Amino acid sequence: MKISADELEPLFDALPDVVFFVKDTAGRYTHANLTLLRRLGLKQRSDIIGKSVTELFPATMGGSYAAQDGRVLMGETIENQLEVHIFANRVPGWCLTCKRPLRSRGKIQGLIGISRDLGIPDGKHPTYDRLKRVLTHMQGNYAEGIRVQALAELAGLSIAQLERHFRRVFQLTPQQVLTKLRIEAAMRLLRTDETVASIGMACGFGDQSAFARQFKATVGMSPRVYRTMVSANDANRP
Repeated sequence: MKISADELEPLFDALPDVVFFVKDTAGRYTHANLTLLRRLGLKQRSDIIGKSVTELFPATMGGSYAAQDGRVLMGETIENQLEVHIFANRVPGWCLTCKRPLRSRGKIQGLIGISRDLGIPDGKHPTYDRLKRVLTHMQGNYAEGIRVQALAELAGLSIAQLERHFRRVFQLTPQQVLTKLRIEAAMRLLRTDETVASIGMACGFGDQSAFARQFKATVGMSPRVYRTMVSANDANRP
């Protein structure tokens, strides 16, 4: 038995921490749950349906999301892409995005996806204390080269065990946690007068281009554009 997007939409309406959407081959929304509607500050589903991300999001983010959609419409599947979502009516939030092409009779007819907010760590998990020790080490050394093998040894686990337990406790792999720490630090530093290049180095990126690529993939815009945006927002605050 197949379930249609029309049937899925009301189910996802009940999940305030999940954004659900379906788009056609032109990248236009055909379905969207109420969570996306609220985060965009819109009142009716018809305000979204038929529109693309470039019409609904600021140009910098919309362009990045459209490029991601384009890859999926070419057949790529995106699994658990760590992203920061920035909506005008709420504080930035971390999420994991999944997108898949929709196929009918062998042809791609659109895409379906969800973005799930990161939850709080599972502090009751048996390995939580050991993983918290690893996390503390990462928080203090994210600017350095951190090897997963060294993290596994610190936790007294194999690499496979470390990655499995990190996913269970933090919903992220160790590498995703490291990326999150580095991007969070970069977002803070971009509010200062430090150069983009020096911020990238201070946050553990080998060169400015690597920093720019990772920042855009995660935040949806380049470090320079993010700096301009937050500077304008700060200037408009009373």
